[in-house]
Amino acid sequence: MTLIQQIMKAFLVTTGIYATTLVLSRILGRKLVSQMTFFDYIVGIMIGSAAVNATTFEDNPPLFAFVMLIAICLLTWIIDTLHMKSIRLRKLIDSEPVLIIEKGLIVDKNMKKIRLTLDELNMMLRENSFFNIADVESAVLEANGQLSVQPKAEKEPLTPYDISLSPAYKGLNRDIIMDGKILDNNLNYIGKNEHWLKKQLIGYGVHEIKDVFYAGMDTSGNFYVSKYQKKEEVAGMHGIE
Repeated sequence: MTLIQQIMKAFLVTTGIYATTLVLSRILGRKLVSQMTFFDYIVGIMIGSAAVNATTFEDNPPLFAFVMLIAICLLTWIIDTLHMKSIRLRKLIDSEPVLIIEKGLIVDKNMKKIRLTLDELNMMLRENSFFNIADVESAVLEANGQLSVQPKAEKEPLTPYDISLSPAYKGLNRDIIMDGKILDNNLNYIGKNEHWLKKQLIGYGVHEIKDVFYAGMDTSGNFYVSKYQKKEEVAGMHGIE
Protein backbone atom coordinates (compact mmCIF):
# COMPACT_ATOMS: atom_id res chain seq x y z
CA MET A 1 0.00 0.00 0.00
CA THR A 2 1.45 3.36 -1.06
CA LEU A 3 1.70 6.38 1.24
CA ILE A 4 -1.14 8.16 -0.57
CA GLN A 5 -3.35 5.09 -0.22
CA GLN A 6 -2.56 4.90 3.50
CA ILE A 7 -3.41 8.59 3.94
CA MET A 8 -6.67 8.20 2.00
CA LYS A 9 -7.61 5.11 3.98
CA ALA A 10 -6.89 6.86 7.28
CA PHE A 11 -8.93 9.88 6.17
CA LEU A 12 -11.91 7.82 5.04
CA VAL A 13 -11.90 5.63 8.15
CA THR A 14 -11.60 8.66 10.45
CA THR A 15 -14.43 10.45 8.61
CA GLY A 16 -16.62 7.35 8.81
CA ILE A 17 -15.96 6.86 12.52
CA TYR A 18 -16.56 10.56 13.20
CA ALA A 19 -19.90 10.55 11.38
CA THR A 20 -20.96 7.27 12.99
CA THR A 21 -20.08 8.52 16.47
CA LEU A 22 -22.05 11.75 15.93
CA VAL A 23 -25.12 9.88 14.65
CA LEU A 24 -25.08 7.29 17.43
CA SER A 25 -24.49 9.94 20.08
CA ARG A 26 -27.43 11.90 18.67
CA ILE A 27 -29.61 8.77 18.89
CA LEU A 28 -28.58 8.19 22.49
CA GLY A 29 -29.51 11.76 23.36
CA ARG A 30 -27.93 14.47 25.50
CA LYS A 31 -27.75 12.46 28.67
CA LEU A 32 -24.04 11.75 28.17
CA VAL A 33 -23.37 15.47 28.39
CA SER A 34 -25.80 16.74 31.00
CA GLN A 35 -26.97 15.04 34.20
CA MET A 36 -24.23 12.46 33.82
CA THR A 37 -24.35 9.49 36.18
CA PHE A 38 -21.52 7.03 36.82
CA PHE A 39 -23.08 4.63 34.32
CA ASP A 40 -23.26 7.35 31.65
CA TYR A 41 -19.64 8.25 32.36
CA ILE A 42 -18.52 4.65 31.74
CA VAL A 43 -20.55 4.47 28.51
CA GLY A 44 -18.98 7.71 27.32
CA ILE A 45 -15.48 6.35 27.96
CA MET A 46 -16.31 3.14 26.09
CA ILE A 47 -17.64 5.04 23.06
CA GLY A 48 -14.56 7.25 23.03
CA SER A 49 -12.26 4.23 23.28
CA ALA A 50 -14.05 2.48 20.44
CA ALA A 51 -13.70 5.58 18.25
CA VAL A 52 -9.97 5.79 19.00
CA ASN A 53 -9.48 2.07 18.34
CA ALA A 54 -11.21 2.49 15.01
CA THR A 55 -8.54 4.92 13.82
CA THR A 56 -5.73 2.48 14.66
CA PHE A 57 -6.80 0.13 11.91
CA GLU A 58 -3.36 -1.48 11.66
CA ASP A 59 -4.10 -3.37 14.91
CA ASN A 60 -7.91 -3.57 14.68
CA PRO A 61 -9.86 -3.78 11.39
CA PRO A 62 -12.21 -0.80 10.91
CA LEU A 63 -15.19 -3.16 10.67
CA PHE A 64 -14.40 -4.45 14.16
CA ALA A 65 -14.46 -0.91 15.52
CA PHE A 66 -17.75 -0.09 13.76
CA VAL A 67 -19.35 -3.21 15.23
CA MET A 68 -17.94 -2.32 18.65
CA LEU A 69 -19.40 1.20 18.50
CA ILE A 70 -22.82 -0.04 17.39
CA ALA A 71 -22.82 -2.80 20.03
CA ILE A 72 -22.01 -0.34 22.83
CA CYS A 73 -24.76 2.03 21.73
CA LEU A 74 -27.25 -0.80 21.27
CA LEU A 75 -26.54 -2.13 24.77
CA THR A 76 -26.86 1.40 26.16
CA TRP A 77 -30.22 1.85 24.40
CA ILE A 78 -31.50 -1.48 25.80
CA ILE A 79 -30.35 -0.63 29.33
CA ASP A 80 -31.88 2.87 29.08
CA THR A 81 -35.19 1.34 27.97
CA LEU A 82 -35.19 -1.06 30.91
CA HIS A 83 -33.97 1.80 33.09
CA MET A 84 -37.18 3.71 32.35
CA LYS A 85 -39.40 0.74 33.24
CA SER A 86 -37.66 -0.68 36.31
CA ILE A 87 -37.18 1.20 39.57
CA ARG A 88 -34.90 -1.55 40.87
CA LEU A 89 -32.65 -1.30 37.83
CA ARG A 90 -32.48 2.49 38.19
CA LYS A 91 -31.36 2.11 41.77
CA LEU A 92 -28.84 -0.55 40.80
CA ILE A 93 -27.30 1.43 37.95
CA ASP A 94 -27.62 5.04 39.07
CA SER A 95 -27.83 4.50 42.85
CA GLU A 96 -30.27 6.56 44.93
CA PRO A 97 -30.28 10.19 46.03
CA VAL A 98 -28.59 10.48 49.42
CA LEU A 99 -29.83 12.79 52.17
CA ILE A 100 -26.86 14.83 53.43
CA ILE A 101 -28.61 17.42 55.60
CA GLU A 102 -31.97 16.72 57.26
CA LYS A 103 -33.90 19.26 59.34
CA GLY A 104 -30.82 21.45 59.54
CA LEU A 105 -28.55 18.66 60.82
CA ILE A 106 -25.76 16.92 58.89
CA VAL A 107 -26.38 13.20 58.41
CA ASP A 108 -22.81 12.07 59.10
CA LYS A 109 -23.58 8.37 58.54
CA ASN A 110 -24.63 9.07 54.95
CA MET A 111 -21.56 11.24 54.40
CA LYS A 112 -19.31 8.39 55.54
CA LYS A 113 -21.26 5.96 53.37
CA ILE A 114 -20.58 7.96 50.19
CA ARG A 115 -17.16 9.19 51.39
CA LEU A 116 -18.07 12.86 51.28
CA THR A 117 -15.92 15.16 53.40
CA LEU A 118 -17.04 18.33 55.15
CA ASP A 119 -14.75 20.35 52.89
CA GLU A 120 -16.45 18.89 49.83
CA LEU A 121 -19.89 19.51 51.33
CA ASN A 122 -19.04 23.14 52.05
CA MET A 123 -17.73 23.58 48.52
CA MET A 124 -20.94 22.16 47.04
CA LEU A 125 -23.04 24.39 49.27
CA ARG A 126 -21.07 27.45 48.17
CA GLU A 127 -21.69 26.46 44.55
CA ASN A 128 -25.39 26.68 45.44
CA SER A 129 -24.81 30.15 47.01
CA PHE A 130 -25.01 28.87 50.61
CA PHE A 131 -22.03 30.02 52.66
CA ASN A 132 -23.44 28.95 56.02
CA ILE A 133 -24.60 25.39 56.77
CA ALA A 134 -26.93 26.86 59.39
CA ASP A 135 -29.02 28.35 56.56
CA VAL A 136 -29.77 24.93 55.07
CA GLU A 137 -32.87 22.90 55.94
CA SER A 138 -32.24 19.95 53.61
CA ALA A 139 -29.56 18.88 51.15
CA VAL A 140 -29.68 15.87 48.84
CA LEU A 141 -26.81 14.47 46.80
CA GLU A 142 -28.41 13.42 43.51
CA ALA A 143 -27.44 10.40 41.44
CA ASN A 144 -25.57 12.66 38.98
CA GLY A 145 -23.37 14.07 41.77
CA GLN A 146 -25.15 17.42 42.02
CA LEU A 147 -26.25 18.76 45.40
CA SER A 148 -29.86 19.95 45.68
CA VAL A 149 -30.34 22.39 48.55
CA GLN A 150 -33.47 23.60 50.35
CA PRO A 151 -32.96 26.69 52.53
CA LYS A 152 -34.63 27.17 55.88
CA ALA A 153 -37.97 28.96 55.66
CA GLU A 154 -36.63 32.20 57.14
CA LYS A 155 -33.72 32.19 54.68
CA GLU A 156 -35.79 31.74 51.52
CA PRO A 157 -35.93 34.77 49.20
CA LEU A 158 -39.14 36.80 49.19
CA THR A 159 -41.44 36.08 46.23
CA PRO A 160 -44.35 38.10 44.79
CA TYR A 161 -46.69 35.41 46.15
CA ASP A 162 -45.47 36.09 49.71
CA ILE A 163 -46.66 39.70 49.51
CA SER A 164 -49.85 38.91 47.54
CA LEU A 165 -48.65 40.33 44.23
CA SER A 166 -49.62 38.97 40.84
CA PRO A 167 -46.74 39.70 38.44
CA ALA A 168 -47.32 39.81 34.70
CA TYR A 169 -46.83 36.60 32.79
CA LYS A 170 -43.31 35.98 31.53
CA GLY A 171 -42.57 33.36 28.92
CA LEU A 172 -39.80 32.70 26.47
CA ASN A 173 -38.46 35.45 24.24
CA ARG A 174 -39.25 35.16 20.56
CA ASP A 175 -36.24 35.41 18.27
CA ILE A 176 -37.12 37.73 15.38
CA ILE A 177 -33.77 38.25 13.63
CA MET A 178 -30.70 36.05 13.85
CA ASP A 179 -27.48 36.62 11.89
CA GLY A 180 -29.10 39.29 9.74
CA LYS A 181 -32.04 37.10 8.68
CA ILE A 182 -35.71 37.41 9.64
CA LEU A 183 -37.30 34.36 11.25
CA ASP A 184 -40.63 34.55 9.47
CA ASN A 185 -42.36 31.86 11.54
CA ASN A 186 -41.63 33.68 14.80
CA LEU A 187 -42.61 37.03 13.33
CA ASN A 188 -45.95 35.59 12.19
CA TYR A 189 -46.45 33.93 15.59
CA ILE A 190 -46.42 37.28 17.40
CA GLY A 191 -48.85 38.68 14.83
CA LYS A 192 -46.43 41.16 13.24
CA ASN A 193 -45.14 41.73 9.72
CA GLU A 194 -41.93 42.93 8.10
CA HIS A 195 -43.22 46.49 7.83
CA TRP A 196 -43.72 46.60 11.61
CA LEU A 197 -40.28 45.11 12.14
CA LYS A 198 -38.52 47.69 9.97
CA LYS A 199 -40.34 50.46 11.81
CA GLN A 200 -39.08 49.09 15.14
CA LEU A 201 -35.53 48.88 13.82
CA ILE A 202 -35.57 52.49 12.63
CA GLY A 203 -36.21 53.50 16.23
CA TYR A 204 -32.88 51.85 17.07
CA GLY A 205 -31.10 53.61 14.22
CA VAL A 206 -31.05 50.51 12.02
CA HIS A 207 -32.10 50.79 8.37
CA GLU A 208 -31.00 47.42 7.02
CA ILE A 209 -31.99 43.96 8.30
CA LYS A 210 -28.53 42.66 7.39
CA ASP A 211 -26.99 45.02 9.98
CA VAL A 212 -28.80 43.25 12.85
CA PHE A 213 -27.01 40.42 14.60
CA TYR A 214 -29.96 39.63 16.87
CA ALA A 215 -33.44 40.98 17.57
CA GLY A 216 -36.15 39.54 19.75
CA MET A 217 -39.28 40.38 21.74
CA ASP A 218 -40.42 39.17 25.16
CA THR A 219 -43.98 38.39 26.25
CA SER A 220 -44.39 41.92 27.63
CA GLY A 221 -43.79 43.40 24.18
CA ASN A 222 -40.30 44.70 24.92
CA PHE A 223 -38.18 44.74 21.78
CA TYR A 224 -34.41 44.13 21.91
CA VAL A 225 -31.87 44.78 19.16
CA SER A 226 -28.16 44.05 18.96
CA LYS A 227 -26.34 45.25 15.85
CA TYR A 228 -23.22 43.78 14.33
CA GLN A 229 -20.13 45.25 15.96
CA LYS A 230 -18.01 46.67 13.18
CA LYS A 231 -15.21 47.99 15.38
CA GLU A 232 -12.06 45.92 15.68
CA GLU A 233 -11.60 44.60 19.21
CA VAL A 234 -8.56 45.90 21.07
CA ALA A 235 -7.05 44.76 24.35
CA GLY A 236 -9.07 46.01 27.34
CA MET A 237 -11.96 47.18 25.16
CA HIS A 238 -14.57 45.21 27.12
CA GLY A 239 -12.79 45.30 30.48
CA ILE A 240 -12.63 41.51 30.86
CA GLU A 241 -9.33 40.68 29.20
